[in-house]
Parts: sequence; structure tokens; C-alpha cells
Amino acid sequence: MKIRDSNSGYGLVSRWLHWLMAIAIFFVFGLGVWMMGLEYYSPYYNSAPNLHRSVGILIGLALIFRFVWRIVNPKPDDSELSPLEQKAAAVVHWGFYPLIALIIVFGYLITSSDGRAIDVFGLFSVPSLVTEKGLSDQAGYLHKVLAYFLVGLALVHAAASLKHHFWDRSSVLKRMISGTPDQ
Repeated sequence: MKIRDSNSGYGLVSRWLHWLMAIAIFFVFGLGVWMMGLEYYSPYYNSAPNLHRSVGILIGLALIFRFVWRIVNPKPDDSELSPLEQKAAAVVHWGFYPLIALIIVFGYLITSSDGRAIDVFGLFSVPSLVTEKGLSDQAGYLHKVLAYFLVGLALVHAAASLKHHFWDRSSVLKRMISGTPDQ
């Protein structure tokens, strides 16, 4: 079982990061949508946002690791895709990094703009670095809009991988599920 990526496919680390981050992102998105409907007296009024923030910070840490991992590993060969599909895939894949990073930054600003640190499951805290009144409203709007955009982009990404798998009969999806053919 290969740990690192190769020209023929993705290693174990890339595959686990991909799927765990996808699950975590859809989880925090669903949690965020659900939280918007919570009333002040709901038993989840405080615990749900704390969970949302904690998982969001962990996604941010995973994003940094994933970015570094992507830089130091070879990119699997995508010659079975057309040149247009290769460019589109590159734009989408590299677009995920800044999009997720911005969502996390705006989420951080929602909470920390009033001086509160973000506690991450009681393991560590991310201190407030910015204290500016009124910033949380703008950050909240951008956090929400970009989160919807991210989920939409992820659904397009998933649809493209299914199209490659079922319509084109390519190995694009197989490489992210089972890794390299030589494993």
C-alpha cells in the first residue's frame, strides 16, 4: 500500500485527506445551515456553533497539511482527460484551497471579532487577533455565500468524477478510491 502519490495514482495520505475533508466540509455545511434555524433557548444554541468552529479549525489545519502534501508529491497522470478537462480540473482542484481558506478566515472573524478565542474540542484555543465591532456581520455574510459556493463546486467536482467513471470509463475516480493500479 503506497503512502505517497505517484504518476499512476494517489497514495493513502492523499486519499484519506480527500475523503475525510469532503465528509467534514459537508458535515459543517449541514450543521451551519441547521444552526441558522436554532432559537436562543435551543439546547444546541451554544454546543452546535462550538462543534462547527472546532471542526472548521481542524479542516483548516488539514488544508494546510494537504496543500504541503500536494506540493511535495507528484501529480498523477491525467492524460486520459482532454486538454480542456485537464485545465478545468486544475482550476477546480487549485480553487478549492483558497476557497476553503477564505471560508475558514471569515468563520474565524465571525467569532473572534469580539475578542473571543476559539476553543477546539478543549485541546487548544485559537486566540482572537482582530477586534473590530461590526466585522462579524460582513464576515458572516461572506462565510455563508462562499460556503454555498464551495458545496456547489464540490457537487460539480463529484458529478465530473462520476461522468469520467461511468460515461468515459476512465480511471480518474478509481485512483481516488483505491489508489494506484500497482497497489
